[in-house]
Amino acid sequence: MNLFRNLLIWILLAIVGALAWQLLAADPGYVLVRYRGTDYTTTVLWAATGLLVGLFALWLLWSLVALPWRALRQRRDRHARARLGGGLLALHQGHYARAEKLLAQIDNDDERAVARIAAAQAAVGRGQDAEAAAHLNTLGERDIAARAIATAELALAQGRPTDALVALDAPGAQPLPPRGLALRADALAVSGRYADAYGLLGALRQQHAVPDARLATLEAEWAAGALREAADASVLADTWEAMPKSLRAEPAVVAAYADRAAALRWEDAASGSLEHALDERWDEGLAARYGSLPIGRAEQRQHAAERWLQVHPASPALLVTLAQLARARGQWPQAEDYLHRALAHGGGPDAWEEIGHGRAEHGDDAGARTAYANALRAGRGEPTLAAGERDLRQSIHDQTVVEERDAHGVPRLRE
Repeated sequence: MNLFRNLLIWILLAIVGALAWQLLAADPGYVLVRYRGTDYTTTVLWAATGLLVGLFALWLLWSLVALPWRALRQRRDRHARARLGGGLLALHQGHYARAEKLLAQIDNDDERAVARIAAAQAAVGRGQDAEAAAHLNTLGERDIAARAIATAELALAQGRPTDALVALDAPGAQPLPPRGLALRADALAVSGRYADAYGLLGALRQQHAVPDARLATLEAEWAAGALREAADASVLADTWEAMPKSLRAEPAVVAAYADRAAALRWEDAASGSLEHALDERWDEGLAARYGSLPIGRAEQRQHAAERWLQVHPASPALLVTLAQLARARGQWPQAEDYLHRALAHGGGPDAWEEIGHGRAEHGDDAGARTAYANALRAGRGEPTLAAGERDLRQSIHDQTVVEERDAHGVPRLRE
């Protein structure tokens, strides 16, 4: 491409020269130069030739005079590039002291920003955060965006999200590049300002600042955080309604909405959101959350859970939920039956803990202590034993109800 461009330029110059020659051949012109009483006459062609020769001689003289300085500058640039390459390689290999020494020696304007940022990273690798900040402070106004990003990274690594936000909010760093936007969103999330972080998702997606897979994870995380920090029911409703439908089906987001609605005494919204989500897509975590919500409506929730049990008869989370709701209504024998079934279907610490709560309420202190101990054992993956060292899970299995189906295919229990 360069050869073709140079050839084209020379062809154009040749054409221009030929046209000029034809014009001057027809009329060579007349040039008179009078200097100190002496007249010098010539044609336009020779005057132009003399002018070009003079300019070329001046350029050649200037090049010869500037040659030593140009050679020194080129030598300095070569050494700077060599130091930069060696410093970056040493940083990658973990030779932080050597990397910092090489990178700190670079003063070229073109490599200064990269060298100072890399030197700061080397200082962080040595545990010298103060020196890292000093390296970044040497960056001038020309590199203010790079300095803001590097300072924010250092502040976040040290657990100072507020300082990271201050660095990224510097007027000279606006508009933030993609890496700056990602750091700002992270700093907002670490600071607990999930709603503000969630508001940056559009810009992050537009600038491809975060990989799509991670962005989807962050979207659900920040959405859940934004719901949990809603100040009142109105803000909670507005935040929830503004979210995409697909996001409102995510279990973590639904759980956050239900928890915050329950905390705000918005019981219908809390239970309704979980019921809608479980009807759309079954999730064991949401099924467990449905029974542990600190709200009333125990009878209505129990009816909904019994309806789900027809479709998911072997769900340990749902069985524990039914036990919690039955115990809340004073139906401990029925609750205990659900818990035995939950344990038979692989229920763990939650089922044992609920057994402990029920037995403690009914004065069975020994049984409650055993159940609580088994909850701890189940959480650690240890075998659960009853008094007398017999496997309590086997005991429960011996007494477990057997599931049958009636003529309509609906599960029923046979004692």
